[in-house]
Amino acid sequence: MTAVLHANRFAGRRAVITGGAAGIGLTFARRFVAEGGSVSLWDLGQQALDAAVADLGAKASGVKVDVAIWADVEAAARTSAQLLGGGIDVLVASAGITGPNVPLAEYPVDQWRQVIDVNLNGVFHCNRAIVPYMQAGNYGRIVNIASVAGKEGNPNASAYSASKAAVIGLTKSLGKELAKSNIKVNAVTPAAVHTAIFDQMSQQHIDFMLSKIPMGRFGSVDEIATVIGWLASEECSFTTASVFDASGGRATY
Repeated sequence: MTAVLHANRFAGRRAVITGGAAGIGLTFARRFVAEGGSVSLWDLGQQALDAAVADLGAKASGVKVDVAIWADVEAAARTSAQLLGGGIDVLVASAGITGPNVPLAEYPVDQWRQVIDVNLNGVFHCNRAIVPYMQAGNYGRIVNIASVAGKEGNPNASAYSASKAAVIGLTKSLGKELAKSNIKVNAVTPAAVHTAIFDQMSQQHIDFMLSKIPMGRFGSVDEIATVIGWLASEECSFTTASVFDASGGRATY
């Protein structure tokens, strides 16, 4: 897929993108900058962050942060607001991990907690820290990246499926809380997208996910970034607390 850019769609807008040094996060960051915005990338790896910022140029900055730690996120939000010139208009929460592919009865308890800490608590932390900046600026667009696994539940991926289902619930709740403001909160539920996150999965699980997609292929990061683009824009003005599938026909509701 060749991305179609919308000139100046994000002119003057400032975005925080978690998991921004790779995959969906970095792909959307490229689009956001190309369409006139400035970005602050959040990620765990300093080397990857430095490379991503160098790739994006002068309108990008990076903050090393563990989204699972509230104090880190709170501090990162302050830093990003300063780097972006005093405010934050857009949050794309795409940081996440898969956890092991094993039956629930064998699921390591410490790894269950880690998946919930990153995928659910991390999204809560980022939304919690950044909403006040959006309220101060009377504008905001939040896009939380969930998964079709949160709707349908993937076998041998109970923590991941549960965490993404919870992100959908969080998004709907926050969207309703803020519905009368100029802050819109939505979620995207991709089917499997071929990124480095596949390195965390077993081949058996990858094959299972592909078998569930009627289109017979995985999604691309550009295709997901296209969906995010509208949800993160001013055009998304009467849509909030909603969930948007990008699943190649897999999602059934």
